[in-house]
Amino acid sequence: MSAPVVHSFYHKETGTWSYVVADPTTRVAAIIDPVLDYDSKSGRTATNSVQLLIDTALENTYRVEWILETHAHADHISAAPFIKKNLGGRIAIGSGITQVQKTFKPIFNLDDDFSVDGSQFDHLFGNDEVFSIGELEARIIPTPGHTNDSVSYLIGNAIFVGDSLFMPDGGSARCDFPGGDAAVLYQSIHRLFDLPDATRMFVCHDYSPGGREPRCETTVGEQKRSNIHAASSVTEKEFIAMRTARDATLAMPALIIPSVQVNIAAGIFPAAEDNGVVYLKVPIDTL
Repeated sequence: MSAPVVHSFYHKETGTWSYVVADPTTRVAAIIDPVLDYDSKSGRTATNSVQLLIDTALENTYRVEWILETHAHADHISAAPFIKKNLGGRIAIGSGITQVQKTFKPIFNLDDDFSVDGSQFDHLFGNDEVFSIGELEARIIPTPGHTNDSVSYLIGNAIFVGDSLFMPDGGSARCDFPGGDAAVLYQSIHRLFDLPDATRMFVCHDYSPGGREPRCETTVGEQKRSNIHAASSVTEKEFIAMRTARDATLAMPALIIPSVQVNIAAGIFPAAEDNGVVYLKVPIDTL
């Protein structure tokens, strides 16, 4: 199977990995899970981190055709619109985003004109949809459980799994967000485990367990052997019990409120109000 060129970028503030993935033959590329810098204390945004991805694409003369989201993230704001403005490309996500929009529209009491059909995105991928990045074949693998809209992108011999799995010593994603389900995540993980053991696996987050350096790449085989939450030896019943108990101890992500209401709109902030300022909502005693 063909091997893409993968450039990895770590966003320390949110523990997020973003990727520029390119076909070495045609130099067509996709960017996966880009992060907009956001200061929650001041509400200010910046583009220093995402500019590194853009610079890499330009330096390597890549033609970016896709900006891929693995799901509507709850821990960082997407920088997809900034990439599209500067490099072009289509912003895409799994079709399950419509369920996430339907869940969160009433939570944030969004205006009637906020559509819950995913039309904010340029493309919604169906389950197992096949597309191309240059001469590389890419396929959507639905991996819900963390969220309804979670998908993984199999690009050549590399799989980008979003939050479904972390590095083997980091385990798996939480399932207590609206629409999350530990049993569904277990099934999704085993869908990934059906891939060849040598398949390169890239994660969306790493929180440096034990204080080690951040890492982003492992293999399907290593996850099956060693993942502390979801190795092949772990039964569905054991996984659900572990995930339920662990999730009950976790606080909400620090940026869930700004992130979700922007990310379900493909990274587009609400329109400025009559004073020229953009505002986000904070639901009180709701999440």
